[in-house]
Amino acid sequence: MTVAKSAAVRFGSIRAKPPLAFAGQRIGLLGGSFNPPHAAHLMISMSALRRLELAAVWWMVTPGNPLKPQGDLAPLEQRLDLCRRLMRHPRIKITAFESALPTAYTAATLAFLQQRYPGVRFVWLMGADNFAAFHRWQHWRDIAQRMPIAVFNRPHFHLPAQASRTARTLQRARQPEACARRLAYARAPAWTVLTGRLSALSSTQIRTRADDPLRARNT
Repeated sequence: MTVAKSAAVRFGSIRAKPPLAFAGQRIGLLGGSFNPPHAAHLMISMSALRRLELAAVWWMVTPGNPLKPQGDLAPLEQRLDLCRRLMRHPRIKITAFESALPTAYTAATLAFLQQRYPGVRFVWLMGADNFAAFHRWQHWRDIAQRMPIAVFNRPHFHLPAQASRTARTLQRARQPEACARRLAYARAPAWTVLTGRLSALSSTQIRTRADDPLRARNT
């Protein structure tokens, strides 16, 4: 049993309350601190719904990112409120169920979801900026073995993502972009890069601006 699966099994399935899902549905998972949420999150979600033919996309607002400093992290409820204000699409679900799990690592979260919803076809959604550094994530190989991954192009990260350690390791698992609508049915590991409209926005950049919604609420 992997570390991720053992964490999910130890926790069980009572306290955490992810959105409702049904067997056979295709669900996209967009995880992050959303500190704050912005237009790039919106663009990724809408593109995923359309190009991957998903029933829904879940914004999984995490208590914290283990790879990032926590000093400027806004309270979870504040970030959830901003997500709900920004995203009002009926097929985009805002959730913070990870706060009830015993670990903040993505691998354990995905193991928990697959245990809870064995008939659902999940796809992990991520920007090319995160994919370029994916090999630094805890149990990243386990994540790649669990479910297909859709990588959305971001400015300045197209080449770094495709030259990354992850891309080299999973080279044979790459799927053609033209077949993106079938990605949810691919056997993991499987991944594809989706190109299209780009947004240079990032939560880090927004936090340095005077119009940062989190800053405005904390002054």
